[in-house]
Amino acid sequence: MSTPVSVIIVSRGRPDKLRLCLTGVSQLLYPTFEVIVVADPDGVEVADAWFDQIKVVPFDDANISAARNAGIAQAAGDIIAFIDDDAVPEPTWLAYLVSPFADQRVNAAGGFVRGRNGISFQWKARDVRQDALSYPLDLDEERPTVLTPYPGLGVKTEGTNMAFRRDTLARIGGFDPAFRFYLDDTDLNMRLASFGGQTAIVPLAQVHHGYAASDRRQIDRVPLDLTQIAASLIVYLRKHLPGGDHEALLQAERERQRQRVLTHMVAGRLGPGDVRRLLAGFDRGRRDGLSRPTDPLPPLSDISRPFRRFVPDRPDQGDLVQSGRQRKSQDAMAAAAQAASEGYRVSVFILSKTARYHRVSFQPDGYWLHQGGLFGRSDRTDPLFRFWRFKSRVARETALVAKVRRIS
Repeated sequence: MSTPVSVIIVSRGRPDKLRLCLTGVSQLLYPTFEVIVVADPDGVEVADAWFDQIKVVPFDDANISAARNAGIAQAAGDIIAFIDDDAVPEPTWLAYLVSPFADQRVNAAGGFVRGRNGISFQWKARDVRQDALSYPLDLDEERPTVLTPYPGLGVKTEGTNMAFRRDTLARIGGFDPAFRFYLDDTDLNMRLASFGGQTAIVPLAQVHHGYAASDRRQIDRVPLDLTQIAASLIVYLRKHLPGGDHEALLQAERERQRQRVLTHMVAGRLGPGDVRRLLAGFDRGRRDGLSRPTDPLPPLSDISRPFRRFVPDRPDQGDLVQSGRQRKSQDAMAAAAQAASEGYRVSVFILSKTARYHRVSFQPDGYWLHQGGLFGRSDRTDPLFRFWRFKSRVARETALVAKVRRIS
């Protein structure tokens, strides 16, 4: 019997991304999970279209920690998993992510995160430290690795791909609302390290994360505001590095942010006035962070909620691989959309006679689209050009995603 899991999605200002995320979640290969959407009015409207399949929590404050706590309050699963609204899970994501919890010593788990091209990884395995800096961990990239953090050194889980035991989250007080979006999950990792439980890194628990536009950044990741970055950093340092040289660390972060915005200015995406405005926001955030509370969080209330199992609106028909040449791409994508509407998990490969890099994306019609050149690289360590026959290339690319797509 599978462990009941609550999947929490916080959404604000991105209804189209939420709709795509929910379409991906509806294809998860896990038998017993519920979905909780914590969202602004536009997100609530999207979630309401799923009728009684989803628990909907109206929430319109720009505070992801408070929003996640509101979702936890409605969660009835023994395990609580989190994914962002601008991410889409692979069908096996949840099954892989929760499997380490069979060991009662495991309190948390995190997976790998792919970036916009659907192939390269944004984040793999990292630790996190008292100065808020994190460093990569060299781990097996197929099998789960269970790590034991200790006070002052946590195991990083990404906010868009992580899971925790519900009773553990409740005991440590959930997420700290003093972190409105930045370092919120990192603070939780550090408090878990002090709690003493183990964290599993699960490489095959994968989501695709697109860095969608928000009130803090444009779609090309140009920053719109740096206030919360500075405010959250000073709160983090006050909590986890008392007595440390906070000023030096803040100055180092300010310089990193200055270099970041200057790079965007040189590229023509920001003007000199924008640079001044953004750095003024960082300085304002430093002052704001000094006034935020850093007291220990009280335990979350343990209120029993009914579990609302998510049941797909069509039976699972299994996996399906389709492919086509670029000239026939519209026909191939139309066939993929039709198959997805019938309940198939579809991966469609569209290849041109070029050496273009490959990209992978999840489409609104509910299928995975792989596009690129027949002779181009998919994995970014591949050669720039390599001769392939069409069927052999499709077979190779299918094999690369077979484990996370459960393609037989």
